[in-house]
Amino acid sequence: MSITAPVADPVSASPSGANRVMWTSTVAFTLMFAVWLMFGILGKPIQEEFGLTDTQLSWVSALAVLNGAMWRLPAGMLADRIGGRKVMTAMLAVTAVPAFLVSLAESYAMLLVLAFLVGFAGNAFSVGIAWNAAWAPRERQGFALGLFGAGNVGASVTKFIGPPIIAATAGTTVVLGLQGGWRLIPVVYAVLLLVMAATLWLLTPSQDRMPGASRPLGEMLAPLSQVRVWRFSLYYVAVFGAYVALSAWMPLYYMNNYGVSLAAAGLLTAVFIFPASLLRPVGGWFSDRWGARRAMYGTFFVMLATSGVLMMPNGHVVINHADGTQSEHLGYAMHIVPFTLLLFLLGCAMGVGKAAVYKHIPEYFPGNVGPVGGLVGMLGGLGGFFLPPLFAYTTAWSGFPTSTFFVIFLLTALCLVWMHLTVVRMLHERSPEVSADIEVPTQGPQPAPAGILAGSTHGTTFEETRA
Repeated sequence: MSITAPVADPVSASPSGANRVMWTSTVAFTLMFAVWLMFGILGKPIQEEFGLTDTQLSWVSALAVLNGAMWRLPAGMLADRIGGRKVMTAMLAVTAVPAFLVSLAESYAMLLVLAFLVGFAGNAFSVGIAWNAAWAPRERQGFALGLFGAGNVGASVTKFIGPPIIAATAGTTVVLGLQGGWRLIPVVYAVLLLVMAATLWLLTPSQDRMPGASRPLGEMLAPLSQVRVWRFSLYYVAVFGAYVALSAWMPLYYMNNYGVSLAAAGLLTAVFIFPASLLRPVGGWFSDRWGARRAMYGTFFVMLATSGVLMMPNGHVVINHADGTQSEHLGYAMHIVPFTLLLFLLGCAMGVGKAAVYKHIPEYFPGNVGPVGGLVGMLGGLGGFFLPPLFAYTTAWSGFPTSTFFVIFLLTALCLVWMHLTVVRMLHERSPEVSADIEVPTQGPQPAPAGILAGSTHGTTFEETRA
C-alpha cells in the first residue's frame, strides 16, 4: 500500500503569496487609519463652520475612535473564519460610503452619525493581524505583523495633506458641485478607499488561508478567559491606546502651550507619530531575534523615563524669608525643542512595544490569533477613546497641562509592575530551588539550575515562551 502526500496549493505555499498579503494589507491599513483619525485635523475648520464648542468637537473624534475599536474582536474572528481578503476588501468598500457623505454634512447631529460610521475603518487592524498571521511563517511573524502595524503612520497623512488642500480650495466648488476646503478631504479618501479595495482584491491570492473556518465559535472564544490575554490587552492600552490619544491630543497641546499654528502643530505631532508607527517593523524584528519580553521591558523603561520628565510642570520654588521677603529658586520650563525630542523618544518606545505585544499572540495562541488579537486591539483602541477625556479632567483638576504625561506614567508603571511580577512568579514556579540558594548561605559557588533562561535558536527565553 502506498501513501500519497497531499499536494500543496502552489500559490498558497509560495513566499510570494505571504509577501503580497503583507504589503497590500499594510497599504490598505495605512489608508484606513488615515480615514479613521482624519477628524484630528479637520476638527478646527469644522468647529468654525458649525460654531461648535470644544466639548462638542471632542465628541466627533471620540465617536470615530470608539467605533474603530468596538468591533475588532468580531472582525478578527471573521477574518479567521472566511479569510482576511474578503473582510478587508468589504471594509474598504463599505467605509467609502460614509466617508463621502461627511462632505455633505449640514448639521452637528449628522456629523456625529457619519463620524461614528467612518470610524469603522479602525477595525481593519484586527483583520490584517489575523490575515498576516495566517500567511507569515513563524520565524517572520514578528516582522510581518510589525510591518502591517506600521500602517499606524496613516495618522499623520491628514496632518500633511489636510492643511494645504483646505487652504488652497476653501470657499470654492471643485468639480460636480463638490465643495472645497475641509469637505474635499473625505471625498478624496472615499475615492482612494474604492481604488484600494479593487487593488487588494486583484493582487492578493484568491485561495485564502482561513485557520478558523471549521472551528466552533466557543472554541475560538475559549482563550479569552485566560488572564494572560487581558494582561496583553493592558500592555496594548499603554503602547497603542496612548498613541492614538496623543495623536489626537498633541496638536491642541502644542497650540495651547507653545502658541504654534495648526499646520505647525500637525507637523510637530507627526514627529511623534512617525517613529511610533514606522519603528513597528523594527520592534517585530527585535522580538523575533531576542524575544518579545525583552522588547517590552525596554519599551516600558523608556516610556517611564520620557513621561517622567514630560510630566514635570513648569514653575519655580518660592521661599518666604523671615524678614518678609520672597525669593524664587529652581526655575523650570521646558522649551519646545526638548519637549519634541522627548515626545519623539516616547513614540520610538511605543512603536517597538506595539509590535512586541502582538508577537506574543501567535506564540501563545497560534490557532486563535483572530479572536485574541481582536480583543487586544479592541481594548487598546478603547484606551484611545477614554484617555483624551482623562487628559482633560486631570488638567482641569491639577491646573497642569503636563498632567497628560502623568497619566501615561502611571499607566506604564502599572504595566511594568504586572509584567515583572508575572515573570518572577514563573521563574519561581519553574525553579523554586533558586530561592533557597539565594536565601540560605551555601559552601562555595553552586551551579545554576539547568533550563533557567535557556535561549532558543531565535533568542527566545523561557520568559517569552511561557509568560
